[in-house]
Amino acid sequence: MYHRWLLSAFAILLSIVLAACATATTQQPQTKVENTTEAANTNSQQLPKGSAKRVVALSSLAADIISQLDQTKIVGITGSKLFQNEPRFKDLPRVSEGQNPPNLEKIVALQPDLVIGAEGFSTVPIQKLKQLGIPTLLTKVNNWESLEELTKTLAQSIDADPQPLLNRYKTFLPDKQTQNLSALVLVSRQPILAPNKNSWAGDLLAKFQAKNIAADLQGKSPIGGYVTLSAEKVLEANPEVIILVNSPQGNSEAALLDSLKKEGFWQQLQATKNNRVYVFDYYGLVNPGSIDAIEKACQELKKSLLASQGI
Repeated sequence: MYHRWLLSAFAILLSIVLAACATATTQQPQTKVENTTEAANTNSQQLPKGSAKRVVALSSLAADIISQLDQTKIVGITGSKLFQNEPRFKDLPRVSEGQNPPNLEKIVALQPDLVIGAEGFSTVPIQKLKQLGIPTLLTKVNNWESLEELTKTLAQSIDADPQPLLNRYKTFLPDKQTQNLSALVLVSRQPILAPNKNSWAGDLLAKFQAKNIAADLQGKSPIGGYVTLSAEKVLEANPEVIILVNSPQGNSEAALLDSLKKEGFWQQLQATKNNRVYVFDYYGLVNPGSIDAIEKACQELKKSLLASQGI
């Protein structure tokens, strides 16, 4: 059980590092997507409004948003388990699989007039495509506002109406006020890694009025938006709710809980004593992943936090 937990924790750490690797030492809190029209963004080229007709998305979230806005505009996507059973993407070429870098030859062969990537993992291929004269866009979604801005930017680039999606996003958020329960999200056990307010997970907790015990903490973690905690710090904070995160590959909920039960501090926490420990999927909570993944994470947060209040 312990070894499975270590492997799962390593998988999550690797996924977060890959997403942040290019900006790990300089990353700052950011609320907006980096736009092609801003001169400060050296990794993107200017793109006239509504001109994109053939879009390749190196980010699963960007692919999903473009597809929801206008299915006819997307011609290539990154391989993702999120889309394995999704009819919209069944016949679209995959330009990358898993954690492998995208195949530039495949991308060029699709003759795109816009390639969208995620800052960090896609930075290098986006720079190479830019050198070939292909318009590009680098994105970073680490809070709710940047999700909305990304949707508006992509809609503008393909001349689509973002409002239906923006309206859908609003339905994900809670319509009831919580009691500001203290919460801790654990994405790794060794080290104990938790999101602060500068991460997607941290911002999502804030949207649900949960008091993230790591929100204002800063640390030396090379992963932007995440801090390492000691067992003593967790005990001191003593959260009312604990959320564990499954690895991107998926793992047994029982294995996660069994491994933690062996830790000395675990049984002393009020969340454990009151049976307020929940397991969430990596996609949606740590990595936005897709619109459906975000919706599912929000539904689970509503359910978990309301259940913890006896509602």
